[in-house]
Amino acid sequence: MDSGMDWHWARAALDWQVELGIDEAIGETPVDRFAHEAAEQAARAAPVAAPEPKAGATATPMAEPEGPDPVDLAREAARGAGSLEGLREAMAGFEHCELKRGARNLVFCDGVPEARVMIIGEAPGREEDRQGKPFVGRAGQLLDRMLGAIGLSRAESVYITNVLPWRPPQNRDPRPDEIAMMTPFLTRHIELADPDLLVIMGNISCDALLGKRGITRLRGKWTEAAGRPVMPMFHPAYLLRQPGMKRHAWADLLELQAKLKALG
Repeated sequence: MDSGMDWHWARAALDWQVELGIDEAIGETPVDRFAHEAAEQAARAAPVAAPEPKAGATATPMAEPEGPDPVDLAREAARGAGSLEGLREAMAGFEHCELKRGARNLVFCDGVPEARVMIIGEAPGREEDRQGKPFVGRAGQLLDRMLGAIGLSRAESVYITNVLPWRPPQNRDPRPDEIAMMTPFLTRHIELADPDLLVIMGNISCDALLGKRGITRLRGKWTEAAGRPVMPMFHPAYLLRQPGMKRHAWADLLELQAKLKALG
């Protein structure tokens, strides 16, 4: 039968395959491996139908998730706090966040509880974890200078806390489940401190209170959360890494100063 293939070309191709170690035929027709793999992937992705129960058999109920939802427990504990001190105790007694096991101290707050401005950071760093106060490292020193430029200070006119009270290992970003677990405590913290407005610094704070990230896009624009005005701003730690962004932070500080004057 004429296959359209020159005999000498076919012999050369066969010799080349033998040199490569191909010395055994495993089929009479070629196999499209790509099509075969695609079919296998489609089969794996298809839902597996549950087997039909035998006559007279009782269906086995699906297993319920083990233990209560940590977010619900956090919400219940936060609701039960009638004061800032009670909230601190509730957070200290909350055993469902793994971050607590690797941290030295609970970082609860600093500043003046009745202040008009409440600043919310992300999570403690090494110095904050060591001292048990938010914003006490280099980022905290920069924050103090920023506030001083518009006549504010943590000693007289600002109250400060974080989304998370415990330092994440190696200063990694908090996971979504950790943020969700601590947000009920943060919401209650805002209610008890009752500031006129909030300054939220960094993406983690925006995630917790606004449900979104993208601080470069969000900063400098007034929005609302927890029933009060909110100004997203760059975190001072970011400004230390990107000093060119300080001009944006200065514009945001002027917006904050103007808002306080407008609110009386």
